[in-house]
Amino acid sequence: MTDSFGRSTQPDAPPTELGRLRILSSTCGLRVSPLALGGGNIGQAWNKAWGVMTKERAFELLNAYFNAGGNFFDSSNSYQNGESESWIGEWIAQRDGGIRDQVVIATKYTADSQLVAAGPGKKGRTANSAGNHRRSLHMNLRDSLKRLQTDYIDILYVHWWDYTTSIEEVMDSLHALVLQGKVLYLGISDTPAWIVSAANMYAKVHGRTQFSIYSGRWNVLDRDFEREILPMARSFGMALAPWGVLGGGRWQTAKAIEDREKEGDSIRPVHGLFQSPEEANVSAALHRVAAEHGTDSVARVALAYIFKKAAQHGVYNVFPVVGGRRVEQLHDNIEALGLTLTDDQIDYLESLKPFDIGFPANFVGGDPNVTGVAQPLIARDAFLAFPGASKPLAK
Repeated sequence: MTDSFGRSTQPDAPPTELGRLRILSSTCGLRVSPLALGGGNIGQAWNKAWGVMTKERAFELLNAYFNAGGNFFDSSNSYQNGESESWIGEWIAQRDGGIRDQVVIATKYTADSQLVAAGPGKKGRTANSAGNHRRSLHMNLRDSLKRLQTDYIDILYVHWWDYTTSIEEVMDSLHALVLQGKVLYLGISDTPAWIVSAANMYAKVHGRTQFSIYSGRWNVLDRDFEREILPMARSFGMALAPWGVLGGGRWQTAKAIEDREKEGDSIRPVHGLFQSPEEANVSAALHRVAAEHGTDSVARVALAYIFKKAAQHGVYNVFPVVGGRRVEQLHDNIEALGLTLTDDQIDYLESLKPFDIGFPANFVGGDPNVTGVAQPLIARDAFLAFPGASKPLAK
């Protein structure tokens, strides 16, 4: 279709499903790819702990993600001691003469990214180089902007909660950066749900910028998100950027691990060379489900699990962070966007490790607007229907 000037009214079809962008959340209108490319592996400062990544291989990975339609890059001031941001910034500046306007950059502050020990007359690590406080924020954002070769960050995360800085100081300081245009949207990761909720309520009441996205560990074996994080995200309209979805690269068949070891591309050394019995069991289960879908990729099933579970809980703005060091891994992850698991397959995967949602949910029940089932203490008094609810959750 064309307009009155003969211009196309529709963009070209994306090269892969990665290029079919989604709105981040109800409080952030950014259009981003359904999978974020994690920057933890981009750099070589952590080679001994995370495995070898040369700049050439890193740029190949960045190019592959972008060529597949990806635009959502997730890094941190501390990843690879700052090299992650530096390499991503260099790649963005060099690619096609500069593609800053075509990408969405998310990075984080809280950790210390200074590499040089402090001393008389030396610039380097100080007592205030890390933390959630305003001074740490000022210093680390200043350095992140330089490394990324940009004058603004699309999404700035509080990397984790340090319990030494007040909610008021954090939200006021972050909001000031939004007003200055140095940061556009806010995220938070690895923080208790009650703190995020309190911070967002403070922001709403006082006219500050809210957190639009939450990042934390979530996978088929680590289901703690279901207790407080998912209800919080649903309540505040927040997006989720789960990490660890693929088990840190350890969810693979025994043959796949053996093949990678032969090629010299082992699992992250920091995690050891071998799978635990639990990891081996989940790998086998994921492989079984993958076979039912005509593939041998456990990664696709692990990613598909997260999308299905989020939808069951009424959360649809989910953007898993995927890493890896090989282009083939990235392409395999993208294929997960076309995979949908059945309820029976979800139940089977969750049977591997018992999960207790804990009190008070195991006493009063879940949110009937999501589960479609009234809480026991209310159901005995009236017949209630919840037409907006999804299919009742399993058991």
